[in-house]
Amino acid sequence: MRLRDLALTDFRSYASLELTFPDGLTCIVGENGIGKTNLLEAVGYLVHLKSFRGADNPTMVRIGADRAYVRGQGTSKGRELQIESELPRTGRGRVQVNRQRLTRSADLAAAARISVFAPDDLATIKSSPGLRRDFLDDSVVSLWPRQDDTRRTLAQVLKQRNALLRQNRSSRGRLDNDTVVMLDIWDERFAAAGEALGAARLSLVQELAPFVDAAYRQLSTRNDDAVSLQYAPEWFDQGLDVALAASREEDVRRGTTLVGPHRDDLVVFLNGAPSRTHASQGEQRTLALALRLGVHLLLTERHGESPLLLLDDVFSELDRFRTAALFEALPPGQAMLTTAVSLPEGADPACVLEATPGTVTER
Repeated sequence: MRLRDLALTDFRSYASLELTFPDGLTCIVGENGIGKTNLLEAVGYLVHLKSFRGADNPTMVRIGADRAYVRGQGTSKGRELQIESELPRTGRGRVQVNRQRLTRSADLAAAARISVFAPDDLATIKSSPGLRRDFLDDSVVSLWPRQDDTRRTLAQVLKQRNALLRQNRSSRGRLDNDTVVMLDIWDERFAAAGEALGAARLSLVQELAPFVDAAYRQLSTRNDDAVSLQYAPEWFDQGLDVALAASREEDVRRGTTLVGPHRDDLVVFLNGAPSRTHASQGEQRTLALALRLGVHLLLTERHGESPLLLLDDVFSELDRFRTAALFEALPPGQAMLTTAVSLPEGADPACVLEATPGTVTER
């Protein structure tokens, strides 16, 4: 995706803002807490229709305003694209694409793509499995937008199954016939959605691995390093339906679902050793960057167009060698990054924007 124009009204710290972006790299500089991330958040919202910071819509509406607006114009796959989003403080928002009401978010994700890397992503390797699952599923949806329906279905069914298990545990602790029937229904639906998502995750990992390996070598500047990925849930070989049946007694006893995609993990190996326990902190951060850049490169190859790349304040967590390596490794295409520190020597962005309270201006 190539974003040309962005207009904000009452979004976060911006009462009104209009910007035009060039091709290539745009650097947004300014002190911490000045609103740089707010700008990238608005750009990300254009396509993902959600905040990469995990904020809900009312949080993104400027204090004192009833609603916010985010508008963007650009091109995707050679076609003009105009996106207009309304974020009310209460109630449901509205999104129009080329002046037509959007009814499915997956349709927008298929029409335009954005890659986002935020500071929290640097903890992907050393953190709990939940962040790595989120990375897998976000990447799956970026590659195959229709899988967002599978992801949502799985979450809804899991919620219902766990509610039934908790209710049974708190009231009786043993299954009666009605509960068995309901549990059989939820198991069937959970197994169908879970196996579909698991298969998509596995396909992603198989396709992604060489891109992550190549990205890590660029970022680390050590050509002898080797990165590999493993996604191998225990339930895969026997099938999720069989695994659920085998786990039912323990699920009933503990009142929760103990097996399925919501418990899986992605293992990232560096030179044959699990990076979560054997890699240094600097190596773990470089691997986290390599994962995101790997997805970006895979999307570029698959769709023949580079996604818009957003990098939010990653330099503050990297040493000067990795910062310089990241600049060297930035793929072709349009990118935007924020920083509160000096740009590395030799950096030559197409545009530098300076953020000050409530506005952004070109240097």
